Amino acid sequence: MQDNPQPKDIVPVVAAMLRDTILPQLEGRATFDLRVAINALELVSRQLAFAEDANAAEHARLRDLLNQDGDLLALNRALSQAIEAGMITLDDPKLRAHLWATTMDKLKIDQPTYASYAAELKATQ
Repeated sequence: MQDNPQPKDIVPVVAAMLRDTILPQLEGRATFDLRVAINALELVSRQLAFAEDANAAEHARLRDLLNQDGDLLALNRALSQAIEAGMITLDDPKLRAHLWATTMDKLKIDQPTYASYAAELKATQ
C-alpha cells in the first residue's frame, strides 16, 4: 500500500495551484501552454476518480448483454462483432442502455462541461 497522499488527491491540488497562482502571472504562449497542462492534469484527475468504477460497470453490462465473460477489451470486440453480424441491434433495450451508460461515463471523464452532457445529467436527476 502506498502512503498518503494518493495521486487522486495530489493531481487536483497541483492543477488548482497552477490555475489559480501561476496562470495569472503568465502571458502569451506560456498562458496557452499552461492551460493545456492544466487541462491534462484535470483529465488525469477525473480518470483517477471515475475510470475504475466506469470500467467495472461497463464490464458488468457487457457480460450481461453478451452472456459471456472475458476482459473488457475482448467483450467490446465481441460486441462489435455481434453488431456487425446483426446478432444485436439497436432494437435491443440492453444494447441501447449499455451504449448510453458507457457514453455518459466517458463524458463524465473526458468532457464533463459538455453542454449536452450537463443537460442530460440535469434531466435525469
